[in-house]
Amino acid sequence: MADSSTNSASSSSISTVSMEELGGDTPDIYDCEIRLMVNPQRRKEKVYIGCGAGFGGDRPIAALKLLQRVKELDYLVLECLAERTLAERYQAMKSGGKGYDPRISEWMQLLLPLAVENGVCIITNMGANDPFGARDEVLQLASGLGISITVGLAHQVAVVRSDSDEHLKHVDDVSVYLGAAPIVECLQKFRPNVIITSRVADASLFLAPMVYELGWNWNDLQLLSQGSLAGHLLECGCQLTGGYYMHPGDKYRDISLQDLLDLSLPFAEVSFDGKVCIAKAESSGGVLNPSTCAEQLLYEVGDPSSYITPDVVVDFQDVSFQTLSSSKVLCAGAKPSASAPSKLLLLASKDKGWKGWGEISYGGYQCVKRAKAADFLVRSWMEEVCPGISKHIVSYIIGLDSLKAASIDEDLQRDSQDIRLRMDGLFENKEQAIHFTKEFIALYTNGPAGGGGISTGHKKEIILEKSLVNRKDVQWHMTATRNKITQSDDLASPNSIIQTCSFHESVLQSLPTETTLNHKEGAPRIQLAPAPHDRKIPLYDIAHSRAGDKGDDINLSLIPYFPPDIERLKKIVTQEWVEKVVSSLLNPSPFPTSDDIERRDKWFSEHVEVEIYEVRGIHSLNIVVRNILDGGVNCSRRIDRHGKTLSDLLLCQKVLLPL
Repeated sequence: MADSSTNSASSSSISTVSMEELGGDTPDIYDCEIRLMVNPQRRKEKVYIGCGAGFGGDRPIAALKLLQRVKELDYLVLECLAERTLAERYQAMKSGGKGYDPRISEWMQLLLPLAVENGVCIITNMGANDPFGARDEVLQLASGLGISITVGLAHQVAVVRSDSDEHLKHVDDVSVYLGAAPIVECLQKFRPNVIITSRVADASLFLAPMVYELGWNWNDLQLLSQGSLAGHLLECGCQLTGGYYMHPGDKYRDISLQDLLDLSLPFAEVSFDGKVCIAKAESSGGVLNPSTCAEQLLYEVGDPSSYITPDVVVDFQDVSFQTLSSSKVLCAGAKPSASAPSKLLLLASKDKGWKGWGEISYGGYQCVKRAKAADFLVRSWMEEVCPGISKHIVSYIIGLDSLKAASIDEDLQRDSQDIRLRMDGLFENKEQAIHFTKEFIALYTNGPAGGGGISTGHKKEIILEKSLVNRKDVQWHMTATRNKITQSDDLASPNSIIQTCSFHESVLQSLPTETTLNHKEGAPRIQLAPAPHDRKIPLYDIAHSRAGDKGDDINLSLIPYFPPDIERLKKIVTQEWVEKVVSSLLNPSPFPTSDDIERRDKWFSEHVEVEIYEVRGIHSLNIVVRNILDGGVNCSRRIDRHGKTLSDLLLCQKVLLPL
């Protein structure tokens, strides 16, 4: 969609970088107040928006395959910034590293040539805390590839915190979740090939091109709700098309490995009237159906009747999904529950002490008891030097209880042949963390027999504290820069051009042939029936789930395969039942004493809250447990810092459903 040109370099020349700033030397500064556009132009009847990345560790080759397979794409969104990665960029900048995503060149080298050729605009939040640095690296790369492009920036520049909590007013490292407006303005003014942003709400990255292309305005709340639904479904990439869904042994989700190998990233087909279809590349692997859509719909949404974005507050309670083909699903029913919020979410970095950890393996006879002894020794040695410090340490046994995935009706199986003790401490200072690692290593000569494979480490931890800030107090600006390609005859052309072209050809050749495509299996087709009522069965047999974290809170969906079973599940899955299931997450070790349990239950009753929401359109429950993740992903002492595996803790519970 953007104006661009591609210049191929000869074998005796290389592109040298020359930059042209567009729009003047001093970009206009805007605040985040909602301002209606004057006569917004409808440029298309329908826009096609793909998700090229669902998180910072996603696969660039999958994005390239989407570009190659789906010729209709107008936009490709790379959503690579989360609380964890934002915190990592803060720490990197303090250490003299990059404040933007360090993989941006890897992504752009692979995607830019074909995106420019196909007229696809790339939108990404890889700019993080240093969008200008990200822009310069992309322009340098493009020039090396012999491609002339325009890179737009739409990012936060200042925050006035007169109304913020007192302890947040003087924090330098802050990020605000911007909405779609900065990206829309950038598209209107510059029509760039690439737009790089700071922190923008995930759904807003996808909503922006809809608003721009389809002529929507900021008071078209119904359209914005449907657009935000599409963005929320797309934002996690292949989680919508069978990734993180396949489950061997589950008759409903036992997808073949070949299908999983050929996952397609999703894309949305959005019409000017708000009609939304989610799709994957025709005849690709994986699975796209109402079940995968339902899991993603409830992913990290909290209260489904009030999904807050900077652009609109959306009610997902009556959203429904209709299969149109094996590669396309119609999504309907999103509606506004309120207009755009008056305040935006602010994240401020804060030091959270030092983490120290250690692991050691035991195997064979009574290995669990030896791990218990090692745990006791390390805690006792730490207490000798720093009395009271043991309360900062948690421990668990990998292979036994590290994920707590066991039914509350059954004791953990203690007979194991191969386990690994892990201990994590969050301490006030670096010296304590280092001392912990030294005491742990001492197990080699001072601990129980047969321990081996010790590994230890320590690192500084920061958290991102949340606050709200008035829209008028958040300032952003936009700018754009074009690289000019000039030729220098005395230099050789870069090998990267040849290598990139060769790689594109090899990927294209690796796409499945028609013969292969005709043998895709997809999700198993099973006749649905009510769950039995005459015996206890694990929830695995009747429902599926996905867990997602927001700070210190966990969001667990519960989606029955047979929709009418929801009425029976509602009678079992109560607030008290959920509390009983998750309480073990707060155990300080695999061997809690009665005093440990008493302290755990007291803390639980004072801090943990359980909320259960019914989602009518997809006949499901959304369970939110607050303050259960040991401080959240950036400082948690658990092996699963996100709480991703808690869906299995839920599903392995055995229940007796009423008639």
